[in-house]
Amino acid sequence: MKNRFTTKFLKLSLLAVVLFTASCSSDEDTPVAIVLETKTVSNLTAPQTGGQGQTVGGPFTKFSFSENAVVTNDNWDIAFRGTTIIVNGGTLIGIADEPARTGTGAVSIVSGTLNAITTIPAVATFAQDAALTYAIPTGSGNGWYSYNQTTNIISPIAGKIFIVKTHDGKYAKFEILSYYKDAPATPDATSVGRYFTFKFVYQGNSSASF
Repeated sequence: MKNRFTTKFLKLSLLAVVLFTASCSSDEDTPVAIVLETKTVSNLTAPQTGGQGQTVGGPFTKFSFSENAVVTNDNWDIAFRGTTIIVNGGTLIGIADEPARTGTGAVSIVSGTLNAITTIPAVATFAQDAALTYAIPTGSGNGWYSYNQTTNIISPIAGKIFIVKTHDGKYAKFEILSYYKDAPATPDATSVGRYFTFKFVYQGNSSASF
């Protein structure tokens, strides 16, 4: 009787181990869904020197999408100075104090809303910085903003979404919401400029979609 009970107990124990192992294996094989989160960056400073007929200069504020932070190393994706935005890819534009391009970054500009754009655009639509050429064009109406000469207010162009190939080959999309500190709904002469607020979504797995 004791031997029969011992044998039955061993069989049940072995079955439990097999089921537990199978369960663990099943859990490991099941892909984990990655939830992409829309994040907001507020009051990213973009100071500059010069302007108004003087040579524009000063260091760029470098931003990393993967870290969701301003960085000082080469792991940056885009960088800001005044109304100028550069990307960590391509070659030097030829402007004062610009950082070296050490990554493979590029930008594709599309029309729509941040949520509606879910597919990475064709490779041919991406551009990099180059001599005298910006991946994100500068100037009113050509790049990301319009300038009102009467009020001197800079306004992001509605519906412009920037798809960024990051310095290390991943992707992010972002939309600029404001150029003024604390993102006032209606900027005026008292609003303080060179403070970017923008929303972004970072895709860190090299997928072709968001």
